[in-house]
Amino acid sequence: MALVSLFYTLLAVLGLGFLIFIHELGHYWMAKRVGMRVETFAIGFGRPIFSWMHDGTKWQIGWLPFGGYVKIAGAETDSEVDPYSIKDGFYGRGPWARIKVALMGPLVNLLFAFIAFGILWSFGGREKSFVEVTSKIGWVDPQSELYAKGIRPGDEIIAYDDHPFQGIADHKYAVVLASDQVNVQGIKEDYVTGEKTPFEYKVAPYQHPEVRGKGKMTLGVMSPAHYLIYNRLPNNAENPLSPRSPLLESGLQYGDRVIWVDGELVFSNKQLEDILNDGRVLLTIKRGNDVSLMRIPRVNVRELKLDPAFKEEISDWQFEAQLKNIKLQDLYVLPYNLTNDCIVENALSFLDSEKSLLAFPTVPFSALEGSLQPGDRILAIDGIRVEKSYELLKDLQTRHVNIMVQRDGSAIQKIGSKVSDFDFDKHIDMQNINRIASSIGTEKEITSSGNLALLKPITPLPSKEFDRTPEDLALLSNESKASLKEIESIEDPVRRGQMLASWKPYEERFLIGLPIQDRKVTYNPSAIELFKNVFKELSRVFYAIFERPASRDWLSGPVGIVRAVHDSWMLGYKEALFWLGVISMNLGVLNLLPIPVLDGGVIVLSLFELLTGRKLKPKTLERLIVPFAILLICFFVFVTYNDVLRLFGLWK
Repeated sequence: MALVSLFYTLLAVLGLGFLIFIHELGHYWMAKRVGMRVETFAIGFGRPIFSWMHDGTKWQIGWLPFGGYVKIAGAETDSEVDPYSIKDGFYGRGPWARIKVALMGPLVNLLFAFIAFGILWSFGGREKSFVEVTSKIGWVDPQSELYAKGIRPGDEIIAYDDHPFQGIADHKYAVVLASDQVNVQGIKEDYVTGEKTPFEYKVAPYQHPEVRGKGKMTLGVMSPAHYLIYNRLPNNAENPLSPRSPLLESGLQYGDRVIWVDGELVFSNKQLEDILNDGRVLLTIKRGNDVSLMRIPRVNVRELKLDPAFKEEISDWQFEAQLKNIKLQDLYVLPYNLTNDCIVENALSFLDSEKSLLAFPTVPFSALEGSLQPGDRILAIDGIRVEKSYELLKDLQTRHVNIMVQRDGSAIQKIGSKVSDFDFDKHIDMQNINRIASSIGTEKEITSSGNLALLKPITPLPSKEFDRTPEDLALLSNESKASLKEIESIEDPVRRGQMLASWKPYEERFLIGLPIQDRKVTYNPSAIELFKNVFKELSRVFYAIFERPASRDWLSGPVGIVRAVHDSWMLGYKEALFWLGVISMNLGVLNLLPIPVLDGGVIVLSLFELLTGRKLKPKTLERLIVPFAILLICFFVFVTYNDVLRLFGLWK
């Protein structure tokens, strides 16, 4: 594996070297065309590894493969020698000639990018995951403004600050480019009725709750939507479940897509993890003549205010349920006073108001998280039928999860990116989902309907129960301590209390051992459209660099570029070709910036001379170029420092 990675790193370095080569070749070719004398053509810096003479030019390859240059006679300013006096030198030719030479390098890079994008289009485009292109939300931070305004998984983002949503990167750009507030436009979707409602909210960015270090902000969208598919590996090899996976005996099959868990449609792995760890159980409730599902919190006895009589009743249920090995205060119960026949009498009070707010939040996730009412009869817990409260108490001690999967080959086959969101909605069969869901916990339970199947209830396990090495467990423990420390440092006492109340160590978080795969989509815009999209993205990045200082932490230098191309080579030649095109476009646009040390600066100075008829003195040229050269070197060091931190996992 290390040899394979080394091979792709070599390909990445060669790819970057090729882009620099064609850039300098453009300068070289035009310099020769206008009669300038080219002294050196170098790829890389440092002492030459190889060198040779050709057509009066010394060609060389330096030991440091990043960068390169074409040395034209008289191009280097020298206060002792007038560069304008060298007739076949850079300044010895007219300003138009200099503009042509300076412009040709970036133009070659832009042309290569367009050609690369054209080749991609002609080959049918690239394969992406649904998560990269969808406008659908996969998970929303429950502490965010968007959540409070009713935005939920499955809703769609249409635009951020009037920039039409293009893909997963826009969630980051919206924050990087944000001022005080971001105008978020989208669509709320009710999957039961099919109703779609446009929304538009002004939302303030805030500290990302899952990223350590200050300055990393979010609007609350924690993940785009994606498919949760269990299938063979991409090479059609077996993809066995972990020996510890609770899904082993559930009836899960290759090709199954997890679509519903404990009463909720599931749009991402983050949402699935929240359902597994939010401390709620799925109850089948009879209210009057209606039977429905509700997600109600299970809590420890120690968290509730109990009168002596009800506490004694729980003790009796504990005896009947044969739960002798569990202390009374450690028992899980529902926060309600119940009769022996599982009928609700009244709600119980919490000792801690924060725990109460966590159990019954002001803004619930969905209608399933309502409150039980006096007279409600509990028919089942997690799909397991109960008649007596001691049976309910026994089943409350072990977490069970109900999972519904979709078995439809057409719903997971590769599809075009432009119709992928529409197809996502098309394959959510609410009629059959409701038919199965409404039968859970009843005498006539339905386990399949249409292309949907209800798996056998499973018991999730804490992360530490899976096949973990001591090193893995130590890492998880350290992650938990760092996460807890980060939460405790939150200045807002209300938010800090909410985060602490819902926090659980990584090693204690429940998992089901599902190796998920996303649906693949074909992304194939025309060369013109892709060129335009990449250019818009570059424009937004340059704006962020100069207007939003914090965004500079996201920049990459040569090390990061090589890593990106290395990773793309591992995904396939199409992905590598795309990234080479993007990097080539970056080189072209960056070099056109009106900075004296870059090609754009040369063009501006030459235009000044052309329009005014005044030649800049060598000393003036030196004073303009040297400071910017120093700034460019400092910038190079800064981005390389960030790249190294990312490479070794020291910066997130």
